[in-house]
Amino acid sequence: MAKDTTDQTDSGEGDARRWVASGFTAQVIKNEDDDGWAVTMTRDGDAEPVLTSPWTMGRDKKNPKPLNHTDFKTLLKGALDVVTRHEAHARAQRHRSVTVVDAEGASIRVDLDIAPDEDDPHAMLTAWDPIGEKLAERRVAPSFKLSSATASRWIASGFGDA
Repeated sequence: MAKDTTDQTDSGEGDARRWVASGFTAQVIKNEDDDGWAVTMTRDGDAEPVLTSPWTMGRDKKNPKPLNHTDFKTLLKGALDVVTRHEAHARAQRHRSVTVVDAEGASIRVDLDIAPDEDDPHAMLTAWDPIGEKLAERRVAPSFKLSSATASRWIASGFGDA
């Protein structure tokens, strides 16, 4: 989850078109699609911007409005919101859950969590009882398809091979 850095007293370093602070760089650029300007927010270490937004023209209607600390804080909040939503979406893509009833009539929730590890691709299959206690856990292939049927088979096998 992205750390909220909007309350830091980090004034950063900036000029009229570039501001660096709190792990991000704001850069005012010429908008290639029209005669206006845009601003990008790029996280330190990232090649691509997290956020790109139209930027206001200055009073002369030719040059961009200069960046300032208040503008940067507003852009930082927007960029952090984008990062947070992206991370939540990525977590949701890696997590699946089904609830099934075992042979004794108890509800068991089975979760599949795919590890975001390129060097060691795998997933963890975990069974939980109704009060939230872990019953079993097993490492499976990241391509494992969790369904009510596969969860029921795993439970019926005594949490052996999935």
